[in-house]
Parts: sequence; structure tokens; C-alpha cells
Amino acid sequence: MAPQVAIYNSAMMRTFSRWLVIAAAAARLAAQAPDRLPGTSLLDWQGELDLRMMEGAHRFVERKIAESVETRQRHWKRDLSSREAYESSIAANRARFLEKTGVVDKLAEPALERYSGDSSLAPLARTDRYRVSRVRWSVLEGVHGEGLLLEPPAKPAAYVIALPDADQTPEQLAGLASGIPPESQFARVLAESGCLVLVPTLVSRGTRWSGRPDLRMSGQPHREWIYRQAFHMGRHIIGYEVQKVRAAVRWMGRRDANAKIGVAGYAEGGLVAFYAAAADPRIDAVLVSGYFDSRQKVWAEPVYRNVWGLLEEFGDAEIASLIAPRTLVVEFSRPPEIQSPKGDLTAPAYGTAQAEFARIDKLTRPGFQPKSFVAGPRPGDYTSPGSRDALSRFLSPMGARLIPSRTASRPAGTGGSFDPEQRQMRQVKELEAHVQMLVSESDRVRSRFFMLKAEPQLALGSWSTRQRHSTLDPARFIGNARWYREYFWKEVIGRFDEPLAAPNARTRKIYDTERYTGYETVLDVWPDVFAWGTLLVPKNIRPGERRPVVVCQHGRNGLPKDTIEVAGNAYNRFAAHLAEEGFVTFSPHNLYRGEDRYRYLSRKGNGVKASLFSFIAGQHDQVLRWLETLPFVDGSRMAFYGLSYGGETAVRVPAILERYALSICSGDFNQWTRKVAATGEDFSFMYTIEWEMPYFNMGSTFDYAEMSYLIFPRPFMVERGHHDLVGRDHWVAYEYAKTAWLYAQFAMADRTAIEYFQGGHAINGQGTFEFLRKHLGRPGKE
Repeated sequence: MAPQVAIYNSAMMRTFSRWLVIAAAAARLAAQAPDRLPGTSLLDWQGELDLRMMEGAHRFVERKIAESVETRQRHWKRDLSSREAYESSIAANRARFLEKTGVVDKLAEPALERYSGDSSLAPLARTDRYRVSRVRWSVLEGVHGEGLLLEPPAKPAAYVIALPDADQTPEQLAGLASGIPPESQFARVLAESGCLVLVPTLVSRGTRWSGRPDLRMSGQPHREWIYRQAFHMGRHIIGYEVQKVRAAVRWMGRRDANAKIGVAGYAEGGLVAFYAAAADPRIDAVLVSGYFDSRQKVWAEPVYRNVWGLLEEFGDAEIASLIAPRTLVVEFSRPPEIQSPKGDLTAPAYGTAQAEFARIDKLTRPGFQPKSFVAGPRPGDYTSPGSRDALSRFLSPMGARLIPSRTASRPAGTGGSFDPEQRQMRQVKELEAHVQMLVSESDRVRSRFFMLKAEPQLALGSWSTRQRHSTLDPARFIGNARWYREYFWKEVIGRFDEPLAAPNARTRKIYDTERYTGYETVLDVWPDVFAWGTLLVPKNIRPGERRPVVVCQHGRNGLPKDTIEVAGNAYNRFAAHLAEEGFVTFSPHNLYRGEDRYRYLSRKGNGVKASLFSFIAGQHDQVLRWLETLPFVDGSRMAFYGLSYGGETAVRVPAILERYALSICSGDFNQWTRKVAATGEDFSFMYTIEWEMPYFNMGSTFDYAEMSYLIFPRPFMVERGHHDLVGRDHWVAYEYAKTAWLYAQFAMADRTAIEYFQGGHAINGQGTFEFLRKHLGRPGKE
């Protein structure tokens, strides 16, 4: 070949090679995904979206709280035409009030006994107007009230239950011990006026008895210690103390059929007196000192005042209307002020307290209820607790009058060696024992609650010998389970009465790997509330092909990227691995990040009958509705797989949202009632910082087995590491056995599984991945 020809050919080859490189690069660019998912707008938000989501959720629920003053009126149909008509018209409201505050147990037969430190049963102290005895009275099984009885020698002018603050003792309120100024010892003043006065001991804010010395002490105030375990079982520290008042009222009525009965209380005692009068129409008059106010910020008060769904139906004015037309005296006094990370005890503001008091007439009518607002000498001034003005107004409707005190000294007598701390210990431990009895019996209670309606043939003791060897048609169970699904969402988790917004999907590309493209995604849910997560789309999806989706959920304090990016953490890149296998995956952000910030979100929600999962369920509902519109997604094959708090989500959200075709719970499945409320288990939340974990009455209605019943007949799996400290293998196995049993009764045992592995709190991704392949199909190979 001539040199010129060779040079020419060489140049041509170099040019052709460069053209090939350019063409290949162009082809690669053409094949690359765009910077946003087709059909969506470009996401241009900057900053930390988890913080943005949290702030928006707080704004949303604060609006719901503000709106509750008006929206709660739909629950009331007051008939003011007569007392009898009025009582009948508010009967359903009172019944719901009792349920919300845990006043649901049958009272014991009324019985009161005197006791002392010796066998003489001599009075503790006496004056010429009354004698003082230490007493206890029956309330519930294993539960007693304890305190002082101040008893006149003649027929009482009135019967009064006088409730001190939680950190005051009956002895202080009766003038037998120092700590309360003489002018505020209203139990003594009432006794000097001829009243029979019973002074109960309240559970205090001390911490000495909160825990188990053989396990550990929790450091929680006694009131919180009882609240946390009782709330999950549908009871409440407030309700228990209301029950003690109601039992005392019954005893007084048994002693004197014509008794005029009043209840007076200060600070925490004012709360109990107020609620007791609303609960029990036998109470003729109530004096509430240092408590009455707007409850719009009840979420900022101590956590043991948290009442599920209170603001949905009740503010203090509505509770006052449960007392009407009986007498209410509100005394504007200053309660103790205590700061705590779980809510502060602060003095009511004059303006808000007066405005709430004025609302009572708007709910009823002026003059319908005898009532007084007693404050200091000038507008805005506090008065002393138990002021003479307030006590006079309190006694008047009972036909009694205040007699001037002749002395402010203590009644004569000796206190002996009595230790009030031991009485406090008994009060705390009796309530703990009552709740723990409920915990131990909860399996039977839940089974009866669920099975008797869903499928009576599966209720305990109802199967014949022939039936035990057969299986059942699932149609009836599936149909009946709809009622439970609605109940679970509305009554246990809480459901916002708010329609979903248009999703207005915004995306931006943040991952571009050999096998998948990743898009950060934001969807509108409600005003100020949005869903945020990461969508991974495999690159080998054929035109017209629809793939299954796995929603991959992080746990507490996690972020969507944790399920994708980091190798070697608890998540083991499970969302990325599933996308590499061909599944479409979506890793949403859930709101349990930011410790007490998300706990206070749940607290705010509780007031309007909502919880953290009320937000999460709405976000997931929007995510699923959007995913099924994507051209490469098979909306009938959308699964959930979550770890830790994500595993908690796995038994709650798919139980509610039937668009989830399958659910896998990793690192969370448990005997949840024990996990939350048992004081005898060292892995219980009773000893940890997670004070948001109790859900009202969940322990008596749903545990993990019952939640899985709501997922049935969809496939459900549990992933459990032997060394996962979230639970114990035997409790996990015990609870899961009930799930497996249910599926077997309908010949669907192959739709559920559990995998144990040698490891801890982590995604194992072995049996679970195979479970996904089995029930969703192998993506790209159908």
C-alpha cells in the first residue's frame, strides 16, 4: 500500500473511532433518565426536608386544636327544657367522658373503715367541733382510698370530699401538719363549719415508688408511672382518682340517704373534683380551685393529664356543662408551678380562665347553672385556695354555711409514728397491681373483643370437636373485619377528618446507578402536611411492563437514604438491593425523628383524637394512591417492609390501608401489651424515654396478633433476630403463634411466615426477600 493511502486510512480510522466514542456517549446520555420523573414537576425545595415536614405537621394539628372549640359542638344536643330532659340529652356525652377518662370498672360495695397505728382505733385528733380518724374505703378490686375523716359529733351540715393537691397530704389540709397556710386548710375550715369531711390521699408527683427495685427504678413521677401503664389499658390516673371520689360518694349516700354532697379540690385535687362532679350526678356542688382554664394547650401540661380525644368533645366549659344544673364554684388561685420535659404545670391566666368560664352560658343559657368565678380583690389577682368567699358559695346550695374559725391552731391529738410515705406507697402499688392484672388478663379480653364479632366459631371454647378438624370459609371473617379495621383506625390510631389533597408530585433525580435511577419525591397530603421519600426505578423495565413495589421503611430517627446508601448499618441497603433485583422501591420518611419533637406532635394529636400514626397513615395512603398511577407500577402488588419503628408501622398502616398487598415486620413484632405496659419486664417501655408509646385502650382491643388479623388474608411475615433487645424470642413466638393459627383456620398457612436469624436489630434480607418473590413474583421474569 502506498504511504499516502495508509496515512489517509489511518486518519479515517481515528476519525471513525472518535465518532463512535461521541455516538456512544450520546447514546448513553439519551438513555440516561431525566432530572425528574416524567409526569411530575421539578422538586426545588432545599434544606432538611424532615424538619420541614415536622414543622408542617405541628402547624396542621395546631389548627385542628384551634378548630375543636367549634367542631366539638356537633357531639352535643342539649335540651334545656327541664332538668330531666337536660340530663337525658347529655347522657351519651357523660358516658363518653367516663370512657375517655378510664372510669369504666364496677365499684366495690361501699365500705369505710377506721384504722390507727395501734389496736385502740382511737381518733387521731379531736376538737370540740369534730374528731379526726385515719380511714380507708373500698373502691375497686384490690384498690382502696386512704385519707382522713373529719367527723362532727352531730348530724353533718353537709358531706364534703376535700381533695388536696397531689403534693399535699390530708394531714396538711386538715391542719394536722405544717405546709399549708391556715387560711387555705379548707378541710379543717369545713369541718369547723359542721361538715363531715373526707380527705383522700392523691398519688403524688414524687418518684420513690415508680419502678421495681429488682429490675430498675424509672425516675418517673408517680402520676406518670400509673398514667403510662393505665392509658394503654383504657384506664387513667385521673379516672382511678375519680373512682375513689365516686366510691366515697356512694358511702356517704349509704350513710345518709338525704345527704347533700359536695366535692372541693385544689390544683390536681381541683382537676379530680371537677371531673368527679362531671362523672357523678349525685354530687350537688363542686369547688374547683387552681385548675379551671382553657384546655387548648393541654398538650403542654404534664403528660399524666393527657386524655385521649379530650378536645374532640370537651373543653373545661363542656365539662362544666356535664355538671349543670348543679352548682359550680371556680376559684382563681395559683397552683404549684413545676417544669418538666414532659409538660409543665403553670398557673392559669385570668383572661383565658374567665373566657372559658363565660363560654358555659353560651353552651347552656344564663342562669341555667348556679355558678361563681371567685378571684382576688382586683381583676387578674389570684385568691388563696379555699377562700371564705369560695367556700361560702360552695356550701350555700347544700344548705350549709361557713362558721368563723375560732382558732387556726392544729386540732389536739398526736400523730403517733404514722409515715405518710408508706400510705403513698400503698396507693401507688395498689393502682399498679390493678393495671398489671388488666395486662395479665388482656389476651382473653382481646380475643373476646375480636373473635366474637369477626368469627364466633374462633372464639375461645366455641368450636365443636368436628369443627376443630376442619377449616373455615374466610369470607365472613374478612367481611366482619372491616368493622374492626374502621374501629382500629378511628378509635385507637386516630383518623383525621380531612380529605386528601391532589398529590402535586414533585421529583428530582438523586441516584443514577447501573441498575436503577432514584428520585427524591414530595407529595401533598393535607394543608402543611406532605409525604417525602425516595423512589428507586429499575432500569431494565420493559415498555408496558408493570412491576411490584416494595415500600421500605426506616425506623426511629432514620431517613429515607438510610435504607439505600449505607452498607453495614441495620438496614443493610435493603431498598437498594431490592431495586437491584428489579423491584420498584419507595423509601418514605416517617415522622418519628427528632425525639421529643415528634412525641409532642403525638401529644398534640391525642387531644383531638389523633396520634403520630394518624399522620403516617395519611401520608402512606397518598403515596400508594400516587404509586399506582405510575405506568411501570402494578398497583395490585404493593408491599410494605419496615424495621424497628418501621416494623411498628408494618402492623399498623397495612392493617388500615388495604392497598398494601403484603407486609413484613422486622425488628418489632412483639407481645405489645407487655412491651408497653408491663412493669415486670426489663424490656418494657415503662422504663424508657418512649412516653408516646401507650395508645389509649390498645391493650384491651389490639395486640400484634389482632393487627395481623386485619392484614389477613394478605401475606404477612415477621423477621426476628435472636439477639434483638426490642423483645424476647418466647414472647415474639407466643404472639406470632396466634397469627399463624388464624391463617391455618382458613387453609392459608402458606401466606404467613416467621424467620429467626442469628443477629440483632437489623434487616436480614434472606427469608423475607424470598417471601417477596413468592407472593409478588420475581420482577422482570413474570
